Amino acid sequence: MPVARPRHAASVIVVRESADGPEMLMGMRGARHRFMPNRLVFPGGAVDRGDYRARAAAPLRPDVLMRLAKASSPRLAPALAIAAARELHEETGLSLGMPPRLDCLDYLCRAVTPPELPIRFDARFLVLDAARLGGTLAGSGELEGLRYCRMAEALALDLALVTRKVLEQLQAWLVLSPEQRRAREQTPVLRKRAWQME
Repeated sequence: MPVARPRHAASVIVVRESADGPEMLMGMRGARHRFMPNRLVFPGGAVDRGDYRARAAAPLRPDVLMRLAKASSPRLAPALAIAAARELHEETGLSLGMPPRLDCLDYLCRAVTPPELPIRFDARFLVLDAARLGGTLAGSGELEGLRYCRMAEALALDLALVTRKVLEQLQAWLVLSPEQRRAREQTPVLRKRAWQME
């Protein structure tokens, strides 16, 4: 059987602070989805052709662009961020502006769907402070039950392996200072269910 080629994709982890600690915006993929149906996920989706041509109100930070481009290309890196912002708006009603400001995004990690699966994605996970968003939480219906989940609450659920692994990376990222986040030169990549650094 030929191995499916993974599609480039991007997801956004929207984080907000609460009295009980950080919360992440998540929603349930419907039962009709071919990829990860009935799973709690972050907003996101595949890169479209238009994402390569779309302009941004503010570009990615240089450190984020450098790490995104390391395993993609200078052209794909901003398209990934545009796709993340577009999907966030489509699925949640929340927006980074039209055109979007990309300078508030950070690059957390990457996950590549294992080669034995028929549908594959090469997904980048970006992090965003909810305070930078405009709009009202009311998605397109693609994600059901959109809500902010506490870390312990989310990890106690029956999550897909990739979602659980990404949340574990987020836990480590959240304790870093802004300076430490900017100083990172390598990015964790989940391949064949194990983390590597690139």
